[in-house]
Amino acid sequence: MTNQVANDSLGGASGRPNLFTPIALGPYTLPNRIVMAPLTRNRAGAGNVPSDLAVEYYRQRASAGLIFTEATQVSPQGVGYPNTPGIHSAAQVDAWRRVTDAVHDEGGRIFLQLWHVGRISHPSLQPEGALPVAPSAIKPEGDAVTFEGMQPFVAPRALETVEIPGIVAQYRNAAAKALSAGFDGVEIHAANGYLLDQFLRDGSNRRTDAYGGPIENRFRILREVTQAVIDIWGQDRVGVRLSPLNRFNSMSDSQPEATFRYAARELGAMGLAFLHVVETTTLDGSDPRRVDRAQIAKDFGGVYIANGGYDKARASEAVANGGSDLIAFGKPYIANPDLVERFVKDAPLNTPDPATFYGGDHRGYTDYPSLGSAKSSDAA
Repeated sequence: MTNQVANDSLGGASGRPNLFTPIALGPYTLPNRIVMAPLTRNRAGAGNVPSDLAVEYYRQRASAGLIFTEATQVSPQGVGYPNTPGIHSAAQVDAWRRVTDAVHDEGGRIFLQLWHVGRISHPSLQPEGALPVAPSAIKPEGDAVTFEGMQPFVAPRALETVEIPGIVAQYRNAAAKALSAGFDGVEIHAANGYLLDQFLRDGSNRRTDAYGGPIENRFRILREVTQAVIDIWGQDRVGVRLSPLNRFNSMSDSQPEATFRYAARELGAMGLAFLHVVETTTLDGSDPRRVDRAQIAKDFGGVYIANGGYDKARASEAVANGGSDLIAFGKPYIANPDLVERFVKDAPLNTPDPATFYGGDHRGYTDYPSLGSAKSSDAA
């Protein structure tokens, strides 16, 4: 830790925490409150195996208080995009082990994000060309990203009640493989319009069995998945990501405040390590409306991670005064592997290149310069 970080971590004259104040998260003490958000980069190789480049990519960003990996499929059925990694095969476990070793060698902490996309897929991405699965056979708007380019989404197949234990088992198996791969913990992706979010919200869940109807039923699969993952990891190394207002992937709910306050309370009662909330209505943060952070954090009652277009100034304010314990950064971490150092020094940030966000090679992935590099980059 630099002297500057050490001084800043004291919180200054106010005594309040700031971005550089250490914090306990489950069994760990994180050195700062700057989190690398899960970032889909579409660079996995054949068999949805993380590439060799991923080792360097995550190693470069190990100074984050905590890294969340890109969303990672719990099964072949969970795949929704080309070249995204999984955690359901031996080859995937071996590749992720190289990533976790690299991050740990740099003194970092890294959690794997567990993902099943549900209806946000396409038969061309599914085993044997099957229909994607969902709580209800409701087709999302828009197009799927496939190896053949953009193709219209199809109406998914509604899961039978007897199939739900198999979905839970997919998460349990993936959680066990994540443990074998050397991760420090896992995050259950229940946000952004993917399978568990599809069950939570009544705009996508029209079931009449024990997994549909009132929120107690719509929450049931998330409870079962979370308990299955806790059975592998223990509650203090498991967290959940929610997106109460996010409309991405054709999502809606008739009573979002009631739905997600219930989810936050129930997850809090399970004693999880954290709740990670996408606070905005759109993934790019262009809509100014946000969740009631103070209320949902109170409902959860544990470590709260805020996400949603934060810059350093807004993040600092949220940690000092706004009830957020950690702040997750997305695009800034794409372009700035040394984001913590840049924040400490109030240094300019590299400008991310959207053309290289998804797919490709090392360009726009592992070649962004750090401070002191011989290269230069436009300041954001």
